[in-house]
Amino acid sequence: MTGDNKIYTKGGDKGETSLLGGTRVSKSHDRVKAYGNLDELNSFVGLIRDQDINPHYRDILGRIQEVLFISEALVARDPQKETGKLPVFGDDDIHILEKEIDTMNDQLPDLRNFILPGGHTIVSYCHIARTVCRRAERSLISLSKNSAVDEIIIRFINRLSDYLFVLARKTGKDLGTEERPWIT
Repeated sequence: MTGDNKIYTKGGDKGETSLLGGTRVSKSHDRVKAYGNLDELNSFVGLIRDQDINPHYRDILGRIQEVLFISEALVARDPQKETGKLPVFGDDDIHILEKEIDTMNDQLPDLRNFILPGGHTIVSYCHIARTVCRRAERSLISLSKNSAVDEIIIRFINRLSDYLFVLARKTGKDLGTEERPWIT
């Protein structure tokens, strides 16, 4: 193996990393936190996709992973520098989520209480992904207060958390899992 194939660069050993465009920033920079949260979310979506679930959901989750990876790249770029052409996504991807949410929701009982996450491992994975998605959304909004963030990314992430919630409920129903309402 030649030195060109090494995964480590040692460039981050002092707590810095490079944005797309070459700008060096702290690994605690808001932009790094935001794309790191998106990366964590993408990993959890992959975990759900790897489960024994409806093939249709697996296909939708595959597209979601692609959009998340595009989002990571868009957030990782330095908005002050030219980084070349990056892939994009559009409103169609948000509309797909909305259509999927509506289709699944039509097959579910009305929600009258908050529900406790759990009941089956796959359902729990969906809820974990949903909470990571909400954290990613918060970090994107925080970043957007001081720096450019493509608005469509925030809209997609917001809708994705709704999708993951409904997917958790629908998957639970498909698996015969009873929802546990939170009763105060």
